[in-house]
Amino acid sequence: MKYYPQNYKIPDEAMKPFIDDSEIINILSSVKPDKQQVRDIIAKSLDKNRLSMEDCAVLINADGEDMISEIKDGARELKKKIYGDRIVLFAPLYIGNYCLNNCSYCGFKHSNKEVVRKTLLENELIKEVKSLENNGHKRLILVFGEHPTYSPEFIAQSVRTVYTVKERNGEIRRVNINAAPQDIEGFKTIHDAGIGTYQIFQETYHHDTYKKVHISGKKRDYNWRLTALDRAMEAGIDDVGIGALFGLYDWRFDVLGLIRHVNHFEAVYNVGPHTISFPRIQYASEMNLDMKYQVSNSDFTKLVAILRLAVPYTGMILTARESAELRDEIMEFGVSQIDGGTNIELGGYSEENKLIQNINKEQFTINDDRTLNEIIHELLSAGYIPSFCTACYRMGRTGEHFMEFAVPGFVKKLCTPNAMLTLAEYLEDYAPEETKTLGYDLIYKKIKESDSVSNINSLLDKLELVKQGKRDLYY
Repeated sequence: MKYYPQNYKIPDEAMKPFIDDSEIINILSSVKPDKQQVRDIIAKSLDKNRLSMEDCAVLINADGEDMISEIKDGARELKKKIYGDRIVLFAPLYIGNYCLNNCSYCGFKHSNKEVVRKTLLENELIKEVKSLENNGHKRLILVFGEHPTYSPEFIAQSVRTVYTVKERNGEIRRVNINAAPQDIEGFKTIHDAGIGTYQIFQETYHHDTYKKVHISGKKRDYNWRLTALDRAMEAGIDDVGIGALFGLYDWRFDVLGLIRHVNHFEAVYNVGPHTISFPRIQYASEMNLDMKYQVSNSDFTKLVAILRLAVPYTGMILTARESAELRDEIMEFGVSQIDGGTNIELGGYSEENKLIQNINKEQFTINDDRTLNEIIHELLSAGYIPSFCTACYRMGRTGEHFMEFAVPGFVKKLCTPNAMLTLAEYLEDYAPEETKTLGYDLIYKKIKESDSVSNINSLLDKLELVKQGKRDLYY
């Protein structure tokens, strides 16, 4: 997507608030599903057709073990059909935790006097990136508090610094961003640094709840936040990520809020968001929140499956907020990206032997403290292909152009071999011998069985080049 000229008028439909609480509530209350309805909607999704909000409401309101089991089976089948066995790995890197907002669920809120405030200096940022590269990471998301310190220029410079860090065979090939909403000019500045996805969560789409939990600060402006990613799209950032923080309000409402947000992007820009995230509330320093909307594990698993069926070509991110056991269970119902070896303390990656979380130095509690290699080893054991691939982003297969590859199935045929090549890099450069053996056994098994690799001889040749020391080979 190209920049628009300075006198370009943003379409009214792009900046107009598009969430109507009464619409969502009416849709949820209007359906009483039966098994045949559920089966018809699952079949519609498996035929790679987008689901309507009414379709999603049917799945949301479906109860009974049989119907929920069929929803999960459908999500599992759809994920296999579109994404194969790949799981993309990344790490979050917190750059600064100063913030002017008071959000009742967040440890970094402005009123919290217990939190240890910090912004990484450039040498500290480089040290963190080297630590991440030495563990094998290739993809990062940089996280910033909402504060004037973290201006578009500061964010852009942080991105450029990360891209310059090369440690042995290590390098970061994709930098995503989670930061405050910007105006169009601010988003253009950040875009120029070569970012991947820009991620902003609405947290909850329910207006009254949004106002209640966002006590003060610019984040209290619901509409400014809701239309932020429209401004990002207008500025040329065509990979954007949305999300809801489940547990703030009724999960059923916020699932439909996410679907309505997807529909908005598709209607205005002809492409949906690149990713959807669905974090659940976890304990945070000085948290002051009524937990009556806490989402159970069974409902959480169900909502992930529904989102997978609703948005087949959107990446779905499951973070280390959740336990290892639950992540392993939920992954099969539609998740395509997870973080690994996660540390959300400012400067925490370069600390040696850091085993204990300090809640006053972190935004919230994480519940999966496995190392990156432990996660990779377990993924391999379960038959997944861990992937650090960044080829689509670097080849310009983003936004609407990505959909031209994704819908006919071409991306799967590119992504599977690219995932194998990045896995081979990890196995050669960072993996213990046991993981290395397990990884190559799986790669060659998948090649032998695969219908997703169109040129096996070419892939085998590239794998041999990786073993000989070549890096960054992709299709």
